[in-house]
Amino acid sequence: MSLPYKSNMIPRAKQLRKEATPQERHLWYDFLSTYPVRFQRQKTIESFIVDFYCHAAKLVIEIDGSQHYEPQGQAYDEERTAILKKYGLEVLRFSNREINTDFRAVCEHIDNTVKERMSQQGRA
Repeated sequence: MSLPYKSNMIPRAKQLRKEATPQERHLWYDFLSTYPVRFQRQKTIESFIVDFYCHAAKLVIEIDGSQHYEPQGQAYDEERTAILKKYGLEVLRFSNREINTDFRAVCEHIDNTVKERMSQQGRA
């Protein structure tokens, strides 16, 4: 199943790939880019651009900066997650701080979630 997206979001997604945060670059270049199951960066889904997306595991990974912990950011994230879940997607959220201070645990959590979701879908 192909996920819906708004084609006018693609230029912004490309721009975000070029302007990735240090934490996004760290997770991508030091883990996800060589992960055995394919991930995409700055993937457009509906009217959103998610940080990382794995089609095989139906998994979205978001790296959250400080704006995500303010009331407006939290409300937006909750709405966005609810919409993504309607497509059967799981959303994992990690803070910039977690990427900076506990990178190995973040990677292990992602790996375990991918394996669990793929086994549930009969793809392991």
